[in-house]
Amino acid sequence: MSNAQHWIARKGQPLQGSLTIPGDKSVSHRSVMFAALADGTSHIDGFLEGEDTRATARIFSQLGVRIETPSPSQRIVHGVGIDGLQAPDAALDCGNAGTGMRLLAGLLAGQAFDCTLIGDESLSGRPMRRVTGPLSQMGAKIDTESDGTPPLHVHGGQLLHGIDFASPVASAQIKSAVLLAGLYAQGETQVTEPHPTRDYTERMLSAFGVDIEFSPGKARLRGGQRLRATDIVVPADFSSAAFYLVAASIIPGSKLRLKQVGLNPRRTGLLHALRLMGADITEENPAEQGGEPVADLVVRYAPLKGARIPEVLVPDMIDEFPALFVAAAAAEGQTVVSGAAELRVKESDRLAAMATGLRALGMQVDETEDGATLHGGVRLGSGTIESHGDHRIAMAFAIAGQISDGEVRINDIANVATSFPDFDGLARSAGFDLA
Repeated sequence: MSNAQHWIARKGQPLQGSLTIPGDKSVSHRSVMFAALADGTSHIDGFLEGEDTRATARIFSQLGVRIETPSPSQRIVHGVGIDGLQAPDAALDCGNAGTGMRLLAGLLAGQAFDCTLIGDESLSGRPMRRVTGPLSQMGAKIDTESDGTPPLHVHGGQLLHGIDFASPVASAQIKSAVLLAGLYAQGETQVTEPHPTRDYTERMLSAFGVDIEFSPGKARLRGGQRLRATDIVVPADFSSAAFYLVAASIIPGSKLRLKQVGLNPRRTGLLHALRLMGADITEENPAEQGGEPVADLVVRYAPLKGARIPEVLVPDMIDEFPALFVAAAAAEGQTVVSGAAELRVKESDRLAAMATGLRALGMQVDETEDGATLHGGVRLGSGTIESHGDHRIAMAFAIAGQISDGEVRINDIANVATSFPDFDGLARSAGFDLA
């Protein structure tokens, strides 16, 4: 897709109906990785057909794992066992997937062969020392560019040893990379976090038969364990559902049902933040899929009020801030965000990109180092938004266009396909005016 692609978003209809959101990206990445390392054949249902997750599946094919696609959103993975991966004959391209690259760094650190992880322009600018640092403490040898960015050159044949790692930042990707290296390490590996982060890796390793102890902010496993093939149903992605939760909350007359959305408690900070602002969101038909809690989310329009977002929610909604900023634009009064410095090192500097975009539409946003004060309740006008190739920025401003008085042009939207293929088609089916 070319960088010239753009959307024009205008005021649409009230959002109505039931939507099936694509599968969870984080669970999809891990399901392929762990199934590849398992003994036996695993079936995955609900796999996200996004460019990021397909890149991960392609990488494991390069590493000698046979993966079948009987139909869209399904994968049959013929596991090769914990020591069965083979040396690739070319670089492993993670595309735009920071999750893929960081988890693979840990998983590949304990292999017998060398390999190189590369990514697209956006991923090639993202910091990797936060992962390569603790991995090197375990005995891994991983080279980066001089500024700590990709490509990552992972040297094989290193003897890894378990560590007790106190992570300086709350990041599920760092924790997961260390735990995956820990599977190949001698002894026990423990990770302690400053704030609890998403526990997808822990839950799914347990589903694959790994003896792992975990509680909020802490996880521990011993090396040398084998994974046992299992069948995984991937829940609908909460981060993707977030855009529709916000849209239906702020577009008058809306009522949407989002079916069987993953409600991992370390993922749903936005749900609490929106309810704090007065959103009308209920949970129906609770169940469990692949070790993950799920439910239908029914969201109705409700007038929102600005709020101070509790910092304790920040790690549990780090990917949802672009959507939250649009909710804050529609809310009466000020919304204050702090403790979110991690947003400056995502696919783009999301704080700066959202603040700049909302100002272009006529809203006052006061940025700080780790957050912003958003002065809501104003009528948004027309403008041109630079998404900086960041899929979540693009989708957030598609929502903003639905409550704007004019046209909102959103540039550089190609990367939306990395996490939410057919976002625009689904949005139009619900009532968006998006061309």
